[in-house]
Amino acid sequence: MTSSTVPHMRTTQLQRIDLNLLVALAVLLEERHVSRAADRIGLSQPATSRALQRLRGTLGDELLVRTRDGYRLTPRAERIQHELAQLVPRLEILFGGESFDPATSTDRFRLAGTDYAAAVLVPGLARRLHEQAPGASLHFGTWDTGAVEHVERGLVDLTFYGYPPGPSVRSELLFEEQFACLLAADHPLAGRGTLTLDEFLSAAHVLVEVQRGETPAIDRALSGLGRSRRVALTVPYHSAAAAVVPDTQLVATLPRRLLTGIDPAVRIVGAPTEIDTMPYLMVWHPRLDDDPAQRWLRDLVRLVAAGK
Repeated sequence: MTSSTVPHMRTTQLQRIDLNLLVALAVLLEERHVSRAADRIGLSQPATSRALQRLRGTLGDELLVRTRDGYRLTPRAERIQHELAQLVPRLEILFGGESFDPATSTDRFRLAGTDYAAAVLVPGLARRLHEQAPGASLHFGTWDTGAVEHVERGLVDLTFYGYPPGPSVRSELLFEEQFACLLAADHPLAGRGTLTLDEFLSAAHVLVEVQRGETPAIDRALSGLGRSRRVALTVPYHSAAAAVVPDTQLVATLPRRLLTGIDPAVRIVGAPTEIDTMPYLMVWHPRLDDDPAQRWLRDLVRLVAAGK
């Protein structure tokens, strides 16, 4: 390629910036706390504070503003964080090479999911991580309605969904999960093998709120039929829904993988065929497609999901 065909790169702004501050900037904006950022970067707290002051001077913005509840990002800092979420992983690939050795890795893998994902996937992931990558760590955070946004912003590497998450992220089916109904032993429907839809809808339910007041895999299936269930109690965790059943006449509709070691005071009955399956997916951002460490992590998830 001749010099006339090489695009001219604008470096005027880059020449006055210490690019060593890039990592400090990314971590400070994510942690929003100087001491925690210092621990992650491997610097002292005074050195990290000085880095923050330099960044403020270079960027002409306060970036982090102290409030009664801790530090908050300025509007410009939020925009910078969004850009860094896409830039930093690419720079790591660019300068870090294409190889990944789990045995020597010190990566911190960040996942998020409901208590269902934590119960079904985390034990197997933790065991394999300990065996194959003893120097790496796994942080499993709470799932919430902003899960896709967190993936887009680079706050988590992987999250898990029981329904399609949308086109802005990658998703891959891990398995098809079945639902079953948990009832008290003295519930009028406890003797059924499988509930009909009418029987199911005649009961009062405890609902696990996964997103916006519903369990999407269940309630969207019912909505598609023009039906809805009568919710008497809403809880944030599958484990809480199971715990309340023995002392009530409520029905908890839960993934079957959670229904092991069940209290003898309850019965497991098949859910109506209209709502008895849930596609369970892992979700990541396209920018992580080619990252060797992330490819290894996704392979690990696939093995655990397959029960290997």
